[in-house]
Amino acid sequence: MLTQNIREEVQVSESENLIEKRNQQYIEPFWQNQVTSGYFMGQDKVRIAYAYVINPEPLGSIAISSGRIETLLKYKELVFNLYHAGFSVFIHDHRGQGLSGRMLDDPEKGYVDDFADYVSDFKLFYDQVIRPKSVQKPILLSHSMGAAISSLYLIAHPGDFAKCIMSAPMFGIRPVLPKWLSCLLIESYLAINAFFGKSPWYFMGQSKYNPKAFELNELTHCRQRYKIFRDIYQATPQVKLGGVTTNWLKQAYKAMSYIHKHAAAITIPVLLIQAGHDRVVNNAKQTQVALKMLNCKLMQIENAKHEIFMESEDIRDQSLRAILRFVS
Repeated sequence: MLTQNIREEVQVSESENLIEKRNQQYIEPFWQNQVTSGYFMGQDKVRIAYAYVINPEPLGSIAISSGRIETLLKYKELVFNLYHAGFSVFIHDHRGQGLSGRMLDDPEKGYVDDFADYVSDFKLFYDQVIRPKSVQKPILLSHSMGAAISSLYLIAHPGDFAKCIMSAPMFGIRPVLPKWLSCLLIESYLAINAFFGKSPWYFMGQSKYNPKAFELNELTHCRQRYKIFRDIYQATPQVKLGGVTTNWLKQAYKAMSYIHKHAAAITIPVLLIQAGHDRVVNNAKQTQVALKMLNCKLMQIENAKHEIFMESEDIRDQSLRAILRFVS
């Protein structure tokens, strides 16, 4: 048994060394030499960062909607994978995070006026960049908060995308509290905030950017991908984002409630990939929404943590194979 454990540790170490080698030798040069980046003015003149790469012989186009605290720089490997699978790929940073503009004096506070602003920004990106550079109707790939934004987008603009993949969508947030208690806490905190100060506060228990040690992280089993992700944030301080403000949390609950009520309006084919060991979002809420969608396939990856596209090779491979089967 001891020999077997040592062998497994060696295999994991070799696999993670290959991840770093592949990142340095192939993915970074690809990003520097082939990916185009830029900015556009989003809702209320907030500057929105984006990047894209055009495949010369595209099977289609894929637009990525990322999760909370994320930046397009974190998606280099996935963009690389999808491009070499035959797709043109588009991604932008949601307002208030990544390389995009912030709405508060403290850039690390997770804030948005309304989730409708995320959708408005995405629509501008679609109309100005994605659709003009796509040879056919694009496919939407989304993760966590980005999947909530994508759901709102598909309800508001049902004709823009051909299919949608949702990875660990934010249709409910853990830890799970009774709805009445969540609403009471949020409204009480907003009232106290309004009485004592004008600037939005972090919600209780939230704070500035504070990277967890790998052993404590709830995102991935893959040490090397976790390191690459944290190194990006260390090297590019402007993308750092801390916890959520109370208003962001209120708007998130409002958005999730709307999705649950209107999920049946999402009629295009959807592949919903659920992380079996997710401790960030609520899988039961995902299943509820999936059952309300008219054309949704639910797939659970049993051992996956929340960041499926940052996971270990076997888990990540399962998700990518499922996605490519779904979009072909």
